Amino acid sequence: MTQRVLPLVVRIERATPPERADALEAAARAVLTLLDDQGEWAEAIAEWEQIGIRKVVRRARGAEWQRVLELPGLTATAGTAEVRVHPPIPLDAWPKELSRLQVSGTDLADHHPPEPAGDLVLWVNPGLEMSAGKAMAQVGHAAQLAWWGTGPEERAIWRAANFAVDVRTASPGIWRALLESGLPAVRDAGFTEIEPGSVTAIADTPWLRQGGFRPDGWGPLRHP
Repeated sequence: MTQRVLPLVVRIERATPPERADALEAAARAVLTLLDDQGEWAEAIAEWEQIGIRKVVRRARGAEWQRVLELPGLTATAGTAEVRVHPPIPLDAWPKELSRLQVSGTDLADHHPPEPAGDLVLWVNPGLEMSAGKAMAQVGHAAQLAWWGTGPEERAIWRAANFAVDVRTASPGIWRALLESGLPAVRDAGFTEIEPGSVTAIADTPWLRQGGFRPDGWGPLRHP
């Protein structure tokens, strides 16, 4: 069976780079949109999921971004960010439009404090230093784990909300509670940046919580 990887491309124009949180949320939304609307890519996605759900994030701007848009894929947006997701491709068969793109240079920043998180949150480990590109892949994994744990009724609600999801870096206290919650957690394979086995992100939605889990005594659960 061919090993595949899921390409994600974030648009980073030199003069107007996106906010980091927006880029992470757009990456998660892109993954969810692809999983929900597989169409002609269903076989490639199924093969990719059987071996692993490795994702690689690259950046593009200007003419590079326009060439990316011409390839099969879907574009998701969140605030200032645009992310293009492509169907899984073999590790040794990347189209030149993607293979030429840089992996480095995705060190984005947030210039405004985030809004309070809603009920659908992908929490990022506060104790790990990750580039925006690495974090985008991790929240993409977390979004996928959440999708696998979501039933048809909840998927319909999420779809109607355009797969809205918040990405936040947890406080140390919230992170400790999350680690003990039984919620879906991403353990990194250690290909880049961090030690293998590190828990990088945790998916938290109303239907995934066990026994009404809510870190730090947040308010009542509700659908998006």
